[in-house]
Amino acid sequence: MSRYFTPTLAALEPYTPGEQRKMPDLVKLNANENPYPPSPAVADAVAGAVAGLRLYCDLTEADLCAAIAQQVGLPADHILCGNGSDENLLLAIRAFCDENTPLAFADITYSFYPVLCQLMGVPAHILPVREDFTLDLTAYYGLGQTIVIANPNAPTSLLAPVAAIEEVIRRNPDHIVIVDEAYVDFAGEGASCLPLVPKYDNLVVVRTFSKSRSLAGARLGFCAAQPALIADMNRIKFSYSPYNISSLNQAAGAAAMRDDAYFRATVEKICRTRQNTAEELRRRGFTVLDSATNFLFVKPAGKPAKEIFEALRERGVLIRYFSAPRIDSWLRITIGTPEQMARFFTELDDILR
Repeated sequence: MSRYFTPTLAALEPYTPGEQRKMPDLVKLNANENPYPPSPAVADAVAGAVAGLRLYCDLTEADLCAAIAQQVGLPADHILCGNGSDENLLLAIRAFCDENTPLAFADITYSFYPVLCQLMGVPAHILPVREDFTLDLTAYYGLGQTIVIANPNAPTSLLAPVAAIEEVIRRNPDHIVIVDEAYVDFAGEGASCLPLVPKYDNLVVVRTFSKSRSLAGARLGFCAAQPALIADMNRIKFSYSPYNISSLNQAAGAAAMRDDAYFRATVEKICRTRQNTAEELRRRGFTVLDSATNFLFVKPAGKPAKEIFEALRERGVLIRYFSAPRIDSWLRITIGTPEQMARFFTELDDILR
């Protein structure tokens, strides 16, 4: 770092995303991206928005919010869009945390949470998951702190029941509970906390277009909460980035959200491939956690996880390895197309020989 970098952030450890390697015939199963293209309606919508690029984008994101609201069954004034769900997380943490109000989250979860805490000077209260990687949600009761829960959790892929999350919300009536549902579309019916939004004035549900809507490159997300909380987060947004969603991405997101049939078909294909992949890995002796996401969290048999990760990388197949304590013997594998998974198994079997 330069001598001008603020000493306040000298110890900041940035978030480490999945490797974006460029090479021929790469099978990319390391960033939990959707292997299928966006809805065909997205290209038409983006093309139609090009003529308006001479003007600033809609500050209210009205059409996009309306499309989301109709899909999730909430009024449009309960929706706030962000530049990826990461921005929604930033807005919520900035609005509802400070040096006297920590952010509580699990020790094994989305690693962007501690980075945001460091960046904004928010104390982090880290609660350990159980030995089987499930969340001990009773530990979150009455904390007197802002809470963020990734559900399904990453990288473990595990889902907590809505009733258990609701109890955390109910037992923290004077503090915000953020439920990060980046992967919930792969969890089946009844897995989302969105229906709880009208009931609780301390709930923020964060969602993304990066996974089930195939728009990771567009950087688009949204959160749902009661209007007073949306107003709080908008106050933060308009203080630093009022034009946070481009006109093209607003058009793309609205089109993707309205094409429900394409969305459901894509999710179904991924879930079917996920089941087949889990069965094949278990047949090879791997431990595979039950997944409610578009990836699998697995513990290899026979060879160390890091060795398998590195060998696959050399063969042009990217998966994710974490060196953190408690999970350094595990791998995270994004679900690709059946053809991509066939290539993965061809290379894996050669490595395991």
